[in-house]
Amino acid sequence: MKLFLHLKSSSGIGLLLVIMLFLPQCRSINIPESTNSANLKVGKYDSPTHFAGIYANAKMKYAFNGSSLRDFEKWQKAFRPELKKLLGLNILEAQFAAYKPKAEMLSSEDIDFAIREHWLIWTEPTVPLPFILLRPKNADQPRGLVIAPHGHSKNTELYAGIYNSEEERASGEEGERDVAIQAVKEGYFAIAPTTRGFGETRTQEDIKKDATSSCRTLLMHDILVGRTPIGDRVWDISKLIDWAFANLPVDQQKVVVTGNSGGGTVTLFAAACDTRISVAVPSSYFCTFTGSIGSIHHCECNYVPGIMQLGEMADVAGLIAPRPFCAVHGKLDKIFPIEESRKAFDHLKQIYTAAGVPDNCELYEGAEGHRYYKDGVWPFVKKHLSQNKE
Repeated sequence: MKLFLHLKSSSGIGLLLVIMLFLPQCRSINIPESTNSANLKVGKYDSPTHFAGIYANAKMKYAFNGSSLRDFEKWQKAFRPELKKLLGLNILEAQFAAYKPKAEMLSSEDIDFAIREHWLIWTEPTVPLPFILLRPKNADQPRGLVIAPHGHSKNTELYAGIYNSEEERASGEEGERDVAIQAVKEGYFAIAPTTRGFGETRTQEDIKKDATSSCRTLLMHDILVGRTPIGDRVWDISKLIDWAFANLPVDQQKVVVTGNSGGGTVTLFAAACDTRISVAVPSSYFCTFTGSIGSIHHCECNYVPGIMQLGEMADVAGLIAPRPFCAVHGKLDKIFPIEESRKAFDHLKQIYTAAGVPDNCELYEGAEGHRYYKDGVWPFVKKHLSQNKE
């Protein structure tokens, strides 16, 4: 049986593809050379080769190729709304245009160098999101705010210095994952939010099974209505900023987002979408899509349908410019390879150069693997926040 597919290119030239469909015992399919698959061995499917071709032919509508400030401003103005739409943020913004998040404090304790509070914030009417607030003592004057979304752990307690065992403490401290504790010791208000799909925002079934996350369920249900887990998490960060501005003496010119791994994902996309974020420092995430989530097994929550039709990860990060951006990355990271991170950074540097601020983006390389490197974070944050005047 023959199946004829008639496709028309944008130039109006017809392309006729003839695909031979045989009985189940068939051993090969003849693929026309016009599909750019001539190097494939007939009868043997090779996934990396297949997807390399697909990625190479992605539209990349907003892949930055300008050189001037005018090029940059025009590109960014067009790209950001398209990215927000792809993430599903336009749906959230339309549905909850008049919604103001409410919050409730559950507990408070003195931990010597700070006050640690457990809160719930309703980022949507049906989404009570747990977060931990760390207040510096004697914090009467406006000061900076650090929001530290976590990655693939069951909850946010580790970021706030709460450990279930000595083993967990040792692991957390060795990997410098107590990010919110670090932030409050630097003198900032620190919020460690639950990343949606984790902790108490898992499904009841996953909580009963003690599953790490409900990321797959979140993705599958979100895409039915044009939303994404990344979009949901960006929304949560924005609602936390709304709440903090209304309820804490925060210097609104000094808002930092930083997190590791999945927290790095949230950091990058949140800063790309919400321009109130002053400084973004994603750890163990910044890379290329093709060289990380496009070729290495990753959690479903990393994926945004159609993202590469808009651009690569460096293009998304370019939406943060001219605001300071530092990618913190381990040289031995196996799931976000450093070679791909360097490649992405070269492209990002071009965007920041066009924006007139080449020194506002940095790549800090840690000596180990997939972990947080505080030495690459706080000096960068301090340097750039000191330049932000009220």
